[in-house]
Amino acid sequence: MSADAYQQTLSGPAFCAGIGVHGGLRARLVMRPAAPGTGIRFIRTDITDRHNIVEARGDRVSEVQLGTTLSNDEGVSVAVVEHLLAACAGMGLDNAIMEVDAPEIPVMDGSSSVFCGLMERVGLVGQDAPRRRIRMSDTLTVRDGAKWARLGPSDNDDLTMRARIDFESRAIGVQEMSLRLEPGLFARDLAFARTFGFARDVDKLKAMGLARGGSLDNAVVIDGNTVVNPEGLRAGDEFIRHKLLDAVGDLFLAGAPIAGLYEAEQPGHALNNKLVRALLDTPDAWCWEPAEAREHAEAAPVRVRA
Repeated sequence: MSADAYQQTLSGPAFCAGIGVHGGLRARLVMRPAAPGTGIRFIRTDITDRHNIVEARGDRVSEVQLGTTLSNDEGVSVAVVEHLLAACAGMGLDNAIMEVDAPEIPVMDGSSSVFCGLMERVGLVGQDAPRRRIRMSDTLTVRDGAKWARLGPSDNDDLTMRARIDFESRAIGVQEMSLRLEPGLFARDLAFARTFGFARDVDKLKAMGLARGGSLDNAVVIDGNTVVNPEGLRAGDEFIRHKLLDAVGDLFLAGAPIAGLYEAEQPGHALNNKLVRALLDTPDAWCWEPAEAREHAEAAPVRVRA
């Protein structure tokens, strides 16, 4: 097998700290190595009176409003996981324990750059277990009004992505992008793209208990047809790049890299999770590759730190 056919974990721990974009609470994230077959698991270290492990799985998504939230059966949740999961998918990290001492993953600069940088700094190591891949053999489509997303077959072993967005604001307008998620591409072409929002929505979101930690330091803010951030955009098409970044993180909740074609019109977290759930509910539309990886599907036990 080639080197990328084997599962990978971190070579050691890495950590960062910052603000949760919605609750505004300080959060510390520690990423730790994990055994083959573990996948990505979150541990809420601020919770000790209940089961505090939350698995990164599509059927564990409990909220998709302005971010993806995962919850376990006892109601313990971790919010805004998509940027971190996108970094895991993009960097090829299969197994890790993510310890966080707050209800949200720290938003950092609103992109995946910090998480990718941490993984690059500490390094990834191969493990003695083959990597599973989901190979699409049929096409699945989900819709929400005029919005739609689908997954279908492709001719390569990577995820090919095509998406289009259309906003009234001339700061965004119509943006389209197509790319093949080859090794190294995510860190170079998508990781830097920041989340974005509109100034007109700030007061309403804060009244709903959202965006209390949001600022020009962790989001692109649009007022009418103008980008408010004094430094401007990191790329003219930063908006569609961030939409693809979000999709990479949301699709990672399928449980393995996907060899297929993702296409979407006006994608968002709700639509992406609907697509992942359709995938999990339609096993005839895909298969596992390589077959020998199935014996590693059971997750290894996780030791919860006091």
